[in-house]
Amino acid sequence: MRPARAWLTEEAERDLADIWTYVADVDGPERADDLLDGIEATCGTVARTPGMGHVPPELERVGVTHYREFRHKPYRILYETEPARTVVHAILDGRRDLASLLQRRLLR
Repeated sequence: MRPARAWLTEEAERDLADIWTYVADVDGPERADDLLDGIEATCGTVARTPGMGHVPPELERVGVTHYREFRHKPYRILYETEPARTVVHAILDGRRDLASLLQRRLLR
């Protein structure tokens, strides 16, 4: 059985911190805490069942198919699976144009 927790890169951790700060400023800390709890629960679900989700279309168009995404609306959780763990690379606002950001972050 796979672990129920995903491993987050430093960039994904920064994404969570930025999301929390923004939501706390706009809607208050309680709403930010609730959102973070939901995103973290979704990351756990992805870690337990890594086949869920799909290849991000922005990456599929350039032939990169080893990353997957799952949504916690409006956020996109971008991850890849390794034999013993699921690695979350980014947690991004899905309302933005993400093609160049994804390429810059994931295609190094």
